[in-house]
Amino acid sequence: MQDLKISKRKPSFPVTPKLHEYLSKYNRNVKIPIFYDDLLRFQGSIVVYDKEDNDTLWVRVYYNEFEREEIDSALKKVYTIFHSDGNENILPFLSVDAVDYCTFGNSKPFRIKIRNILNDNSTYFYVKVADASRVYGLELEHMLSPYNLNFLVFENTLIEEHIAGIPGDEFIKNMLPKCSKSEKSQIAKEFVKFNERCMIRMLGDMRSYNYVIVPTHDFDKVVYRIRAIDFDQQSYEGKFNIYRPQFFKENYEMVQLVSNSIQKLSIDQYKTEERSILVKRLKSFYNRMGRLIACMEASDISTKENVKLLKMTVFDYTHDVNFKKSKSMGEILKYSLEFLTRNYENVNPLENKYR
Repeated sequence: MQDLKISKRKPSFPVTPKLHEYLSKYNRNVKIPIFYDDLLRFQGSIVVYDKEDNDTLWVRVYYNEFEREEIDSALKKVYTIFHSDGNENILPFLSVDAVDYCTFGNSKPFRIKIRNILNDNSTYFYVKVADASRVYGLELEHMLSPYNLNFLVFENTLIEEHIAGIPGDEFIKNMLPKCSKSEKSQIAKEFVKFNERCMIRMLGDMRSYNYVIVPTHDFDKVVYRIRAIDFDQQSYEGKFNIYRPQFFKENYEMVQLVSNSIQKLSIDQYKTEERSILVKRLKSFYNRMGRLIACMEASDISTKENVKLLKMTVFDYTHDVNFKKSKSMGEILKYSLEFLTRNYENVNPLENKYR
C-alpha cells in the first residue's frame, strides 16, 4: 500500500470552444439564469456539523435580503431546467432550503438543497466552476460506467447532479465490519471492477471519500455498487498508480477485503468481465466517444511533464508503441481504449473521423 502524492492544487482548465460545441450537440450546454460567481456574493456563513457534531467541511452561507430573493428565484429555475423541461409552473411549490459552500479540495462547490413544499421531498444539486477536466470526467463516467449522469454547462458554470450513496470512508469504518461473508465477497468483487474501470478510463484520486457505496435491496439480499463522485482528477496526474484505487492507503481495508475474499483466478475473471463490458459500452457510444476523444486530444488538461511520465509508464505496462508517440492526455486515453478494444474485440470505436 502506497501513500500516493496528489498534486496539491490542480489548475482549472477552461472549457474550449470545441468542447462547448460537443456539449451543445448532446444537450449539455444549456442557458441558465445564474453563474458560479453569483453565489460567491454571500455575506457570511456558519459551520455545518453532522449528526455526531463533526465538522463536515461545509459552511451554510447567507445573503442579504435583496440578493437572497434573486438567487433563490434563479436556483429554482435551474432546478426546473435540470430536472424537467424548464416549466416554471412548479416554481411556487419549490423552496431553497440551503446553500452550502465547501472550501475543501479544488472545486469549491456550492451544494443546493431544493425542497418541494407539497410533499416535503428534497433534492440536491451542485454549482461548480466549469473545469474541462471535470467535464471530461463526467462524460466518460456517463458513457463507460453502469450509471447515467445528469449535468449542464453554461459558459464558466457547471451544474452537477447529486450522486446518492454512503461515502466510502464512512462505509468502511461503520458498515463494512457488520457485513456478512457473502456481502463482503460481493463488495470485494465490485472494488476489483471499480479499480479496473478507473485505471482504463484514467480517473484519478479515488480515495475512499471520493466514491460512494450504493446498497440496493434485491429479494432476500442487498447488492452493493461503487460509484465515483469526484471527477476533478480526470487525466491529469502523471503517476500511473494514481489511476488505480488499490494503491491509496485510504482504501487499505478494501484491498485487504479483496485479498481475503477472492482468489487470484477470480480477480482475473472479474477484470476480464469489466474490460469486456467497457468494450460493449464503447461500441454503444461509437460516435459520441469519438467526438469526445477528439476534443480531449485538442485540449491542454495537464502538464507536459505529467504527459511524458504517464505515457512512458503505460508503455512499460502495455508495450504498445502508440503510447510513446502520445502528445496529450487525450491521446493517452484514446490509445488506452484502443488497446482495450483490440484485446477484447476486433472493433475500433475510436476511429479518427471527428478531427
